[in-house]
Amino acid sequence: MGQRQYPSCVPREGKRRLRTLDEVIALPRRSPLVTELERALAAASGLHGLLSDLAPVPVRPTATITEAGAYRFRMRDPIDVRVSRIGGRVALGFLHELGHLLDHQVFYERKTRTWASAVHVAFGAWRTAAASLERRELSGGRGRQRYFQSTHEVWARCYAQTVLLRSGDAVLEQQLAKSQDEDDAHVWSAEQFEPVAVEVERVFERLGLTQLTLPLAA
Repeated sequence: MGQRQYPSCVPREGKRRLRTLDEVIALPRRSPLVTELERALAAASGLHGLLSDLAPVPVRPTATITEAGAYRFRMRDPIDVRVSRIGGRVALGFLHELGHLLDHQVFYERKTRTWASAVHVAFGAWRTAAASLERRELSGGRGRQRYFQSTHEVWARCYAQTVLLRSGDAVLEQQLAKSQDEDDAHVWSAEQFEPVAVEVERVFERLGLTQLTLPLAA
């Protein structure tokens, strides 16, 4: 039996510096998803960049029916971001995985496999605010529920909703409103989520990833 071949990780090049998301993410050139992915990436870019020494992380469209997307990595290094063209949740799925990428690249502890959202001081106020959110649940067994309630998964969902909410893009805002109207488990109501969105934005400010001027609490 031949040795299993793992996909290559994204190489690192040069010094870590604050990069725009256009420098960090490589969208597919030929795909029916490009327009929506560009729209979602532009919305995220309006909120933050990323301190990174990575070559661009590729975004790969898939036809997966079991998940809207996936962030693949090995140890500290990304492999790619995958987005399914099935299910009509391209922007939300892409932003969810982008939230995972940010979380993983800000901090990763190899021994415990802990990401920034669970332990980094910049996420502390967000963790407190997120704890007040309604506990959303998916159909499935206990393992799936545990994963869905994990800190890094809640962060990715909060991140994606914040980007859509703050996008200033009528198409993305309409997608968020539709998900809320349908009671999609991946989002929360506008009323309860607004304070959490503010704390997500403040994470970017504390990490030095944004030029936004936000009133941080003492």
